[in-house]
Amino acid sequence: MTARTTSAPSGGISRSINDGILVGWRNLKRIPRIPELAIFAIIQSIMFVLLFAFVFGGAINVPGGLDYTSFLMPGIFAQTIVFAAGTTAIGMTDDINKGIVDRFRSLPMARSAVLTGRTFSDVIYNAGILVVLMVTGYIVGWRFDDIPSLVAGFALLLFFAYGMVWLGVWLGLNVPTVEVGQQVIFTVLFPITFVSNVFVPLETLPEWLQPIAEWNPTSTLTAALREMWGNGLPPPTNSLASTEPALVTIVWVFVFIVVFGPLGVRRYRSMSR
Repeated sequence: MTARTTSAPSGGISRSINDGILVGWRNLKRIPRIPELAIFAIIQSIMFVLLFAFVFGGAINVPGGLDYTSFLMPGIFAQTIVFAAGTTAIGMTDDINKGIVDRFRSLPMARSAVLTGRTFSDVIYNAGILVVLMVTGYIVGWRFDDIPSLVAGFALLLFFAYGMVWLGVWLGLNVPTVEVGQQVIFTVLFPITFVSNVFVPLETLPEWLQPIAEWNPTSTLTAALREMWGNGLPPPTNSLASTEPALVTIVWVFVFIVVFGPLGVRRYRSMSR
């Protein structure tokens, strides 16, 4: 039996923000209680680092003699953040199937808090994973120019994560089960990460595929990080995606938020009726 919905109390934006922070804190408190959520996400990312750096690294030549580990690590960070959408989608679907979202609706709280709390907590969750990955990358030989550039790149990664979690919210609200969600996530996200410059230079891809990979948001994020940290190559073309990757990445984030934010909110409201 579905819980009866109750109108959110008055209080405006400040009440919605406070409720969103409370829901986000609830999501973060699950991590120490279910540590496998973070452990396996970190292991998967570290596995990609070790496999590509030590197994495939000797077979992949980066133009200009750049060390492959330095070339690879910004791409691994970008790939991890792209998969933030998967974490959000699975979490949303799981909460819906367990009836937790219905319980939230029955409480005197802002309805928007369920979505804003999810996005808030998942960005922090991915920030923690990034820190572990950066330490791992530094151990295996990745370096950066200076601390300000490291902080700027980290901030860009978290901003991109915020856009991706809204994609995850929309996906999570539109799949019936966690199992279906996992299949949809891999179908959607794997092409985005592999048809890119994450693991190989764009020049090594088929000529017809290079423009697609160049404008791929994963590629622009990776290129921006490499440029910030001194791990990159000269721009392969004179297109905006290659010469101003950070700017194009920021535009991509706004596109994700503007498109999938309203779609997610609309879907959530339709489920509340």
